[in-house]
Amino acid sequence: MRTFDIKYVDVTEPVYDISLENNYDYNNDFVRFSYESLTTPLSVYDYNMQMGIKDLIKQKEVLGGYIPANYEAERVYAKASDGAMIPISLVRKKGTPKDGKSPLYLYAYGSYGVSIDPYFDSSRISLLDRGFTFAIAHIRGGGDLGRKWYEDGKFLKKKNTFNDFVASAEYLISEKYTSKDKLVISGGSAGGLLMGAVTNMRPDLFKTVIADVPFVDVVNTMMDSTLPLTLIEYDEWGDPNKKEFYDYMKSYSPYDNLVARSYPNMLVTAGLNDPRVGYWEPAKLVAKLRTLKTDKNTLLLKTNMGAGHGGASGRYEYLKDKAFQYSFIFDTLGMPNGILPTIATPSPTPSK
Repeated sequence: MRTFDIKYVDVTEPVYDISLENNYDYNNDFVRFSYESLTTPLSVYDYNMQMGIKDLIKQKEVLGGYIPANYEAERVYAKASDGAMIPISLVRKKGTPKDGKSPLYLYAYGSYGVSIDPYFDSSRISLLDRGFTFAIAHIRGGGDLGRKWYEDGKFLKKKNTFNDFVASAEYLISEKYTSKDKLVISGGSAGGLLMGAVTNMRPDLFKTVIADVPFVDVVNTMMDSTLPLTLIEYDEWGDPNKKEFYDYMKSYSPYDNLVARSYPNMLVTAGLNDPRVGYWEPAKLVAKLRTLKTDKNTLLLKTNMGAGHGGASGRYEYLKDKAFQYSFIFDTLGMPNGILPTIATPSPTPSK
């Protein structure tokens, strides 16, 4: 008779993403799974359940002589204003100084119960080799820690999402991963709402903000039932025809809470054919910001006239958009030729 024991796959990295692949033969001694991390490209393994041995079947190729051992990842926790501990996954090149002088790119989403897994992205290497730390804040509103984590960041608890992000940024600064004048933050769509909200809350905390196709005109959009997504979006944000939801939305809606003061450098993008976030939302935000902002920081609206919600189609067009974003970051951080003059970036390790 076959016995069934729990088997644990040995994983040595502190931050990773692992998931089962299709296993069609029930009686097979092997189970196939995929694995990736902030330092390991997407890999497929066969795991022998009888012997406890995993065998690498395929790994996504990374061009340019990438060596995973040259980079390090970790998981840290920031304490939110209500005591919740917010996980942060981060990666950097070994040797990157932790003295408050290094640039850091902080990404988050925080809506719809979507988990932002610590995935591998080859385009991120360009930042890491320039001395950046890349971090993901697993804030409430996402599903990273289960259903309650999601429900504690929606409806009348949506501000937990924004507070969690601010707490994450403050923690990374206090622990000297970066400083206010080297901190770049990024989010898109509902994550763009996050960008707008936290920029209104703490414009002093961030040097540069990347808001991709941001959902920033919350009240007007949610009051317009002729838009294709509005009614089903009530399940996420609430029904603004009810006063308590209307008042709460208005209290955090980025467009409605702009005031005359200094704002960080901002790159705001839009897609003319976007069916989820109308191009007019980021356009309205930027237009209003231009009339109110009291600083001389860069404020740029980039509208793709042939794209939708997901940005440009095709691998090369995507990379052009990524290069544009990185160029904006380097320019606003004062990095001529992509090099930060105030710190020594980690020396690259030659490929064998």
